Amino acid sequence: MINHNLFIQTTADKGKGVFTSHHLVEGEVIEIAPMLVLPSTDKVLIDKTHLYNYYFLWGDNNEQIAIALGYGSIYNHSYNPNVAYKMDFNIETITFVAWKNINPGDELVINYNGDEDDQTMLWFDVV
Repeated sequence: MINHNLFIQTTADKGKGVFTSHHLVEGEVIEIAPMLVLPSTDKVLIDKTHLYNYYFLWGDNNEQIAIALGYGSIYNHSYNPNVAYKMDFNIETITFVAWKNINPGDELVINYNGDEDDQTMLWFDVV
């Protein structure tokens, strides 16, 4: 399920990001993105490409990687996210839900740590 109220726009400091043209209400499902799941052996190869910053660790033990289709791999990181996500390893989807009310024109951001309150440092300098 893709929300047709979403669009990609270049941000001032993070490259491309996902934005909404309509008000989103806390708890509203924004997108259910199918995942392209890759075997763990591909991680070494993918890490040497531009896709390094666009995959999710996948599986119960993060042993695989997966690329979210739709807008899924374009959401930027924030330690103060307005979007939460839940992975479903059985049907290979990731569901993005409004973590709080979001206004039209706002960027949709997730916490790359997987928990909206997790402040653990990431592999890049957070802007």
